[in-house]
Amino acid sequence: MTGTTETPGHDISGHDIPDYPMPRAEGCPFDPPPPLRDLQAATPLTRVRLWDGSTPWLVTRYADQRAVLTDRRVSADMTHPDYPGQAERNGGTLSFIGMDDPEHARLRRMVGAAFAVKKVEALRPMVRRIVDEAVEGLLAGPKPVDLVEAFALPVPSLVICELLDVPYADHEFFQRNSSTLINRGSTPAQRGEAMGSLGEYLGRLVVAKLDHPGDDLLSRLGEKIRAGELTVEQATQMGVLLLIAGHETTANMIALSTLVLLRHPDQLALLRDSDDPAVATRAVEELLRYLNITHGGRRRFAREDMEVAGCPVRAGEGFVLPNEIANRDPGAFPDPDRLDLTREARHHVAFGFGVHQCLGQPLARLELEVVYRTLYRRLPGLRLAADLAEIPFKHDGFVYGVYELPVTW
Repeated sequence: MTGTTETPGHDISGHDIPDYPMPRAEGCPFDPPPPLRDLQAATPLTRVRLWDGSTPWLVTRYADQRAVLTDRRVSADMTHPDYPGQAERNGGTLSFIGMDDPEHARLRRMVGAAFAVKKVEALRPMVRRIVDEAVEGLLAGPKPVDLVEAFALPVPSLVICELLDVPYADHEFFQRNSSTLINRGSTPAQRGEAMGSLGEYLGRLVVAKLDHPGDDLLSRLGEKIRAGELTVEQATQMGVLLLIAGHETTANMIALSTLVLLRHPDQLALLRDSDDPAVATRAVEELLRYLNITHGGRRRFAREDMEVAGCPVRAGEGFVLPNEIANRDPGAFPDPDRLDLTREARHHVAFGFGVHQCLGQPLARLELEVVYRTLYRRLPGLRLAADLAEIPFKHDGFVYGVYELPVTW
């Protein structure tokens, strides 16, 4: 196995280089692949082979990932030929997340204020209303029910639709195209078609806001267009990014965290039975650390020669930084494979680190907190309606979760 040599970060060529991503162990759907654990223990950096035959550096340790993600010599430019992509690209990038400063910072600032902590906290009544109505729908409906379709996917979709002023009636359209974009099995043509469809859809909404603005994020992007700070295309790309990121990740987190809590009834009881809001706040952070729903590792490349953990990295060489193993690093989180809702885990890297850390993390935290404080208390007898082996996990996605979660109460 690569990475067991005495020289840290030794560049081994040939068949010894492992493929990435690596499959999870059978029967361990919540844990990182065992080879990642072995590599983390053995060496700071090691080569891995990607889908296109390229061999970037895999960075598995928590401190080293944070160092790479804050190093100005490291680039996130997805359009650059040295960028170690997760799949074949059709050109371009999804707005500012695939750019470097100063353009990344300029575009990010245009929507950043909407996700400031105080702004997001003002959304709590709206989020609580959406969650309460979704729970009422569960209680009034049949049992068993697929929690993904009936609750986990609608809740964040409704929230982001209200923020952007996107008609929720179109949710099947944008959810279907979003799923295509984040599926590893999608062809470049399929991804291109899905992105084109979402771009046309959001573009029409953005243009409409130029003449009929409201109190929503798309209208604020329209203001930037009128001021000459954004093009319609740039505003559309940002709208697509916000729509996809605003529902896909949180939906998968709601479903997957519910599943893992049902598998850990002692931890579920701690969360369900406490009136202390700090318990839910800690639970959000620990579940984000433990589950790590973004798969495939964050990607970067070196713009100049540098060292990482004492290992030489040449200009143009790529990095893969899988947060699922960094958040299980015993150097950062004692007994990391144990789910412990009393743990102080906010220093996790589930949202990334540095200038590119997730813009919407305050909103995601708020939504998860409201869900955790509402769903399990109002459905105290919530339980699985299928064996774990029967639940379809998203092993084929860049965002991990479950396709269905049959539950009853």
